[in-house]
Parts: sequence; C-alpha cells; structure tokens
Amino acid sequence: MKLSRRTLLGHSLAIPLSISLSPFLALRPGVASAETSALAIVMNSGEASVSVIDMASRKVVRTLPTLREPSHWALSPDRSKLYIADASGNALFIVDPHTGTAIGHKVIADPYQLGFTPDHKYLVVNALRLDYVDVYRADDLTLVKRFTAGSMPSHLDFSPDARWSFSSMQESDTLVSFDLTNMTIRWKSKVGSAPVTGEVLRRIKTGIGPHNVFLTPDGSTLYVTNRIGGSLAALDPVTYALRRTYPFRAAGPDDISIGPDGKIWVSLRFHQQVAVLDPVSGNYETIDVGRSPHGIFLSTQMRRPGLITAETL
Repeated sequence: MKLSRRTLLGHSLAIPLSISLSPFLALRPGVASAETSALAIVMNSGEASVSVIDMASRKVVRTLPTLREPSHWALSPDRSKLYIADASGNALFIVDPHTGTAIGHKVIADPYQLGFTPDHKYLVVNALRLDYVDVYRADDLTLVKRFTAGSMPSHLDFSPDARWSFSSMQESDTLVSFDLTNMTIRWKSKVGSAPVTGEVLRRIKTGIGPHNVFLTPDGSTLYVTNRIGGSLAALDPVTYALRRTYPFRAAGPDDISIGPDGKIWVSLRFHQQVAVLDPVSGNYETIDVGRSPHGIFLSTQMRRPGLITAETL
C-alpha cells in the first residue's frame, strides 16, 4: 500500500505536546567543536537529526538529534536563534546559529514551514499536516490567529511591507493570501502566482518537478530546484528567461543556500548528501549527511543586513 505524507505524519498525534525534548538536544559524544567556524546547518528530515558542517573543511563536525522530522528554518530577528521546524514532533528546536549548538525547544502544533514577517512582528507557520496557517507573536511565540484556508499549506512568503503573507496549499492546488493587519483571508487562487490579484501571467518550464525558488543576494539570478528531474535552473529574475540548467547525478535537489564565495549549497533530498555547486564551471562536490536532507542554513548569511529567510537569500 502506498502511504501519503499526510497518512504517515498522522501518527505523530500520539506524541503528547507536553513531552520534554531535552534528551534529544544533547550533543552526541565524540564530535569536534565548531564554535569558531563558518557553518552549514542541515536538517535531515529522514533521520531526526541536524548536521553541522564546517564550511571550510566540508566536514560534519556535530550532529544534533531532534524528535522526528526537522525540515525548515527561520532566523530570529535579532539573529541569536535559529528555529528549526519539526512538524511531526510538534516542536521548534532552537539552535545557536553562530556555534551550531543546541539552545532548547518550543512546543507548537505541526510547524512545517515558517518565517518572520519583514517588520519582525509575527512568526507565520504553515502546519501542513493539520491544515493550519498559524500566526504567532515574534517576541514570545504566543498564538495570535489560526487560519484554515486549504489543504496541506506548504511554503510561504511576505510582501515587503509585512502587510500580506502568501501560503501555497500543496494538496488543494491554491495560493492563499492573508492580510496580517486585520487577520483576514484576502484571496484564494487555484493556480495563482501574482501576489496582488492571483492572475496567472506566464508559465516557465524549468525542469521536471520544480519545487523551490531562491533569489541570489544581489538579485541577479533566480534559481529553481527541479526535485524529480534532478537539476537546478538559473533564470533571469526580470524576464524569467532560462539561462542555464545544472544537472546532478541524482534526483532530489530541494533547498539551497549561497555562500560568500558564490558557491551554491544544495540539499539532495533523495540522497544522504549536500552538494556544493560552482555556478561558473557547473562542477560540484558532495558531503555525506543524514537521510533526506531538507532545509539548509549557512551562518555566513548573517553577514548581510536586512531580513534573512530561506526563500529570499
């Protein structure tokens, strides 16, 4: 029998929300310290762990166990905490983004994808399994509003003025926009991509199974990961013309992050590896991590001013 992600994650409801998670945050013995290094922090969804990689040596120097399925991350506005979502574990794991060491946890319902608003007022969380889009206060993570707007809310983003948020509904094939000023639903679009009216203006072919979209820090290139086809597409962010396609030997490119040297760090979701790609030559090297690597955060991103999110690098 083929089980859906929803069926598999449904079993997590048997875990009490009051469970103490401190044993899962203990540092595994026999691993090196990474306090003074530039770090890549990788969420391994398939084995309930976080790999901490020294970016210079390309070695895993620390592994932090989580509860069930770490996936995505959000950096706190003051950059002191990296929140890692463990949806089926009903918890946010908190890691020091400078040292890659565990700080603690926060129990919340089904955090799959999450992000702080540009004005630092709210943390918006997509609860994919439970079909919620939850809005929390950024300062103390108290729940402000719960939306039920579609099936399997997956990824999200915000308008620059923090007034609106947008969530893709994976199972109902819709994009939903929320007004965070009056906490109402603005619109739902069956296939919409534009953040104002939801009207589809154009379709761009990038590869098989396009999954995630990332903009370079200088705004010069828009990258799309084609998870099924096993490639990374580089687009002109103004014209959306396809500039180049980077193939990988294996399928599964999912999330990416860009280092200060221009190298692109790509989690290979269907393999236990992270690829480090040179966008000039097209060559890449791989680093072995845990099963099903998903979200990836580079501590070097904190050198940049402004809001840092997984989607807009």
